[in-house]
Formats: sequence, C-alpha cells, structure tokens
Amino acid sequence: MEDRPDRRNGEAVALNTLEDVEAPDGKVYRAINMNHYATKKSAAQSMLDVALLMANSSQLKTVLYVGPQYRFYIPLIVLLSLSITLQVIVGLLLVFIVKYDLNDVRKHAKLSRMNNVATVFVFFTVLINIFITALGFEGNTVRTSPPVMSIPEPQLSPLPNDVNTTGGL
Repeated sequence: MEDRPDRRNGEAVALNTLEDVEAPDGKVYRAINMNHYATKKSAAQSMLDVALLMANSSQLKTVLYVGPQYRFYIPLIVLLSLSITLQVIVGLLLVFIVKYDLNDVRKHAKLSRMNNVATVFVFFTVLINIFITALGFEGNTVRTSPPVMSIPEPQLSPLPNDVNTTGGL
C-alpha cells in the first residue's frame, strides 16, 4: 500500500513528504502536517461529542424525573441510552485514532476502517438524537413544580413588654 499521491508539476508526490511551496506571487505556503490536522480534527470532534453527551445525560435525568407517566418514557430511555453508548464508543475510537501515526503506511487500512466506523456511529447518533428531539417534552408535560416537603414554621412566643423581666413571678 503506497502513500496517497498528490499531483504537483505533473509528478506524483506523497502527501507526507510535501515541502513548503512558493506561489507565483511570492507567498510561501506550508505543507499540511497530516498528524497535526488529524489530531485537531479528533479533538474538535471529541469536544462536540462531550457536549452532546452532557445534553443527553441531562435529558435522561429529566425523563427519569418525570417518570413513567410520560407517554414516551420507555422509547426515550432506550434512545437516550443508545445515544450515550454510541457516543462513548465514538470517543474511544477517536482516542485510538489519534494514537496512530498517519505517515505509517501499514496503519492506513486500520485507521481508515476505524474512521469509517466512527463516522457511521456519529451518523446513527445524530439520527437517534433527531428522534429524541421529536419525542421530547412539550412545555406542559414536565411537572410544573417539584413536590415540596412542608416544614411548619416554629411558633415563637412574643417578647415580654419589660425586657428586664425574666419570666419569674
């Protein structure tokens, strides 16, 4: 398996061996470092994954709080659990993808498979979250106020008229 070639001046050049290129107007363009690019891409994707994971966790907490009287209780529990599971798997895949060197040709097939699996899982996560949103809460389905345990106010006796009196006869 060879490095993927890029065409420059009619000749094939491996992506990981590109040098800086000077444009006709005198500007110098740096070649892209594929490892650096992949690491940044995975980090950004991981941050989005964490944000969605937090949102799904909050939604799951709300569904559990409302309880089984909500008509879509079971479907939402299942969809939210599936979404969270897929997000954890994608996060782990991204950690492993970042660990490999993109310039190692022997790893290209494995990295490609892992990247494709992560992409498919992200697609299904988005699809599941569309259904979660569709089955989500309208304004009147969530309890308006949580049940409050009432504690009676302590009854205080009024102060005596003469504050120098201690209550004795």
